[in-house]
Amino acid sequence: MKTAELRQAFLDYFQQQGHTIVPSSSLVPADDPTLLFTNAGMNQFKDVFLGREKRDYSRATTSQKCVRAGGKHNDLENVGYTARHHTFFEMLGNFSFGDYFKREAIQFAWTFLTSDAWLGLPAEKLWITVYASDDEAFDIWNREMGVPADRIIRIGDNGGAPYASDNFWQMGDTGPCGPCSEIFFDHGPDVAGGPPGSPEEDGDRYIEIWNVVFMQFNRTADGEMQPLPKPSVDTGMGLERITAVLQGVHSNYEIDLFQDLLAAASDILGGVETTEASLRVVADHIRSCAFLIADGVMPSNEGRGFVLRRIIRRASRHGNKLGAKGTFFHKLTGALVELMGDAYPQLVRSKAQIEKVLLQEEEQFAKTLEHGLRLLEQDIAKLKGTVIPGDTIFTLYDTYGFPVDLTNDIARERGLTLDYDGYEQAMNQQRERARAASKFGIDYNAGLTLDGQTEFTGYEHIDGHETIRTVIVAGEEKNAQAGDEAVVVLERTPFYAESGGQVGDVGLLTWSGGRFQVTDTRKEGLHHLHIGTVIEGELFAGLEVDARIDHARRQATALNHSATHLLHAALRRQLGDHVTQKGSLVDPDKLRFDFSHFEALTPEELREIEHQVNEQIRANTPVATELTDMEQAQAKGAMALFGEKYGDTVRVLSMGTDDYSVELCGGTHVSRTGDIGLLKITSESGISSGVRRIEAVTGEGALRWIDETEQSLRDVARLVKGSRDTVTEKVQATLDRTRLLEKELEQLKSRLASSAGSDLASSAVDVNGLKVVAAVMDGADRKALMETADQLKNKLGEGVVVLASVEDGKVTLVAGVTKSATNRVKAGDLMKHLASLVGGKGGGRPDMAQGGGTDPSKLADALGGVPEWVAQATS
Repeated sequence: MKTAELRQAFLDYFQQQGHTIVPSSSLVPADDPTLLFTNAGMNQFKDVFLGREKRDYSRATTSQKCVRAGGKHNDLENVGYTARHHTFFEMLGNFSFGDYFKREAIQFAWTFLTSDAWLGLPAEKLWITVYASDDEAFDIWNREMGVPADRIIRIGDNGGAPYASDNFWQMGDTGPCGPCSEIFFDHGPDVAGGPPGSPEEDGDRYIEIWNVVFMQFNRTADGEMQPLPKPSVDTGMGLERITAVLQGVHSNYEIDLFQDLLAAASDILGGVETTEASLRVVADHIRSCAFLIADGVMPSNEGRGFVLRRIIRRASRHGNKLGAKGTFFHKLTGALVELMGDAYPQLVRSKAQIEKVLLQEEEQFAKTLEHGLRLLEQDIAKLKGTVIPGDTIFTLYDTYGFPVDLTNDIARERGLTLDYDGYEQAMNQQRERARAASKFGIDYNAGLTLDGQTEFTGYEHIDGHETIRTVIVAGEEKNAQAGDEAVVVLERTPFYAESGGQVGDVGLLTWSGGRFQVTDTRKEGLHHLHIGTVIEGELFAGLEVDARIDHARRQATALNHSATHLLHAALRRQLGDHVTQKGSLVDPDKLRFDFSHFEALTPEELREIEHQVNEQIRANTPVATELTDMEQAQAKGAMALFGEKYGDTVRVLSMGTDDYSVELCGGTHVSRTGDIGLLKITSESGISSGVRRIEAVTGEGALRWIDETEQSLRDVARLVKGSRDTVTEKVQATLDRTRLLEKELEQLKSRLASSAGSDLASSAVDVNGLKVVAAVMDGADRKALMETADQLKNKLGEGVVVLASVEDGKVTLVAGVTKSATNRVKAGDLMKHLASLVGGKGGGRPDMAQGGGTDPSKLADALGGVPEWVAQATS
């Protein structure tokens, strides 16, 4: 059975058992700050397990794409050198959300693995592990599935720490967790290794193929195990591992999928043996890199982008070791798309973008290698001894991206060694700094624990008569008095909570004798939190209030939000399908849209994009919304926005002629495109590698911006004595005249310098055979000082020149020494001395140096002491 067939068989089996097939979520976890990347099938269901989110189904099955190459779960360094470690892998899973539990989960797994109708694995080849105290799971395996007791192994806590067991699963330090039962396949006595729990368990004979997690608890930051609302099931089976078992091979790299990738990589690299470890690295890394880019991650120097950059560079380095000349890694994209594009259509859609990103990174890394080699050569030249210091290794790696293994290769060629202990010490210090500043260690439970959900009525209404569910003051549920800052949760609300880049609503809650000023609205799970201050009266749970949003502010925000959708569509049409949203901010005053693109937009491109958006605005077509499921939304062509989390039912927003823009969006919008009035792009800039930012205004804001621009134009026209029609040529004429005058001024300064040089030469004094001049040139800038110093050096023959000027309380200094005298006097040394006397710094070459200071009162003494300094230097 091939990899693709096995993936489909798993989904088909569980669909027949009443499970809903749920598409793989993005590798970028939505609304989950605890994770760097999606690393398990249950990630997208975490809120369901916690009871914070409800789905239309209680059973689900997925084939989830996962990456483990950063953060807590990091397999990167093992990839290519072991049989089963990958940066990217697919996790097959089935899930129960308070439906079935241990018995059914075990039955499903056993039937799929051993039934002749499905995988047909020999039952006697399967071994089972359970958590040491989980008697229930042990009995189900033994008495109901018929697994002999001597093939069921109880695994206890590691070192006696409670729940620290290979058979007690947890997502992280906090969150859903519970005991688990693992299924191992025995490859037979010809392969080294012992059963799980034995001293020889690290061998390859017994391989874990399935993990059934019985989700019973939510672990809080203080270690408390809180029972989940409903016990649930989370399972995971690595697609690559089970494929290796079915295809009778002992390494994941020997399965059909990897054999095809290895063959393609070998062809690109000129026929390299497919058993090479470095080729395995390349074949593995193309999967993680391509899928991360397809999911919107771009190479950068921090966070997820840094991990992606590191993987790309690791692949490039291993390709270089195999003899690659020039760029090669991006060429593997086509082979990957051909192999996995049917299962993951986003690869097909993103192929050109993936190739472009990889090529650019390869080219940049080639420059990094060249620069790093130059720096390493400099450090080796200064080296005392035969050991390259750990700080040098770390700086090359951390600052310049220079691989440690390459540093080691070069050291070995020179008969040198590396100070690995020093490197590890520096690396550990960096890890501690990163951990302290990490965004990915947030306690998932550090929020409010609220039952039910808030019903949002704001699509249809701007006000409502509502009931208060909860009032929270300083983290406690209690009544709020006048002057208190509080958080209010309503049963229903017209207030939009900040989401999808749109800011939260503001407004008022009023009741008889009381007012609460809402200054922000945010979302916590399924609830809208109204944040603000009690102006008067008392606020308490059960109180009925009139809720009214600031409608003018909401409407101005809606104009900008709808314009953002049209702008996104125009960017894709003008620049290409590689454009995807990388972030946005929509408030009443402006819109800000970040998107993937590799170069600055030209004025012509910006004009065309602006024109397309305004054309859609003038068409004044209705804005349509539709509630549907994700599959139908995608069939309609709806785009999902970067970093957003979507449930089973999604809101599809369509606007413009012929569905110009179709996106998934829960924000508030205009009724017709014409309501936007006008869009005006105010700026375009780069914010990181491969990411651009556009800022724009709409409606009244756009008109104000145009008015202000027109006023500025009128002011400029008045200054150059022109009109709107002639201002450009008038400004050009002024610039031309200014350049001409500057050129004439430079010529005059040059003549002045020559004249001054002649005059000052006569003031030279003889010091030990050198002619020394030290003088002030009033009104001279640094350039004039340097030109005059050059003139004097030519006239003196052999001597020393120091010139200075003072402007706005600052001293400018220039020192020159004729070439023939630099063996006796160094201009740089003289300048350091002089600058220190006038409260500043300076330095330079032996023949010419510059400096300055902030104490003009000391200048005369400093210049007067120059002959004495030269005398001491030459004696």
